[in-house]
Amino acid sequence: MKTPKVSEQLPLEFQHVPASGRDDLLISDPLSAAVTVVDAWPHWPSPVVILAGPVGSGKSHLASIWREKSGAVDIHPIEGTGAEEAAAAGPVLFEDVDRQGFEDRSLFHVINNVRQHGHTLLMTSRLWPMSWPVELPDLRSRLKAATVVEIGEPDDELLTQVIVKLFADRQLFVDDRLVAYIVARMERSLDAAQRLVERIDHLALARGSRITRALAQEVLGRMAAGEAVELED
Repeated sequence: MKTPKVSEQLPLEFQHVPASGRDDLLISDPLSAAVTVVDAWPHWPSPVVILAGPVGSGKSHLASIWREKSGAVDIHPIEGTGAEEAAAAGPVLFEDVDRQGFEDRSLFHVINNVRQHGHTLLMTSRLWPMSWPVELPDLRSRLKAATVVEIGEPDDELLTQVIVKLFADRQLFVDDRLVAYIVARMERSLDAAQRLVERIDHLALARGSRITRALAQEVLGRMAAGEAVELED
């Protein structure tokens, strides 16, 4: 196991909690339609809304905002989990549909209960519902009636705002030219932005140095190569 240099000793870990409320949401074209739908609740065009977009596109942030606004309960439509009962009692949230999976009949009953009792269901997924492994015809019909909102990959404007915000959450203020350098070379996702800022800050603290272009370039290179940036104890 490699031992870090004295100049790269690990810093103490601090909890950096990013601001994730509605007022902290950064809005650009890829997110605008989804934000409009979340803000419009409870006056939705249909009782079931699905936010579909790539990893790190902002689905989780929007789902968190909606959960707080609506008082929704998190569910997983599998028999015996209470998902159907929760849907009959109030708004419900089912995140990462394509990764968590579901039972057709349970999700079908969840949607029916939401419709019958005048409640709402928000689902998030990387894939559009037409790509979900649904075998029950009645469920597929229900999903066709849902409002599907696509979230595109973040553009340069949004990534710039996010990078600045993530550094600010850590009480760090980085030069605009350095931010532009990072945005031009990073993976196009909000998840990547989160990991990138965390690792840049971590490495700068470990070395007791400023956040420079050279340091950012090093982290970008390691991430592109799939290497861990964290240092060994």
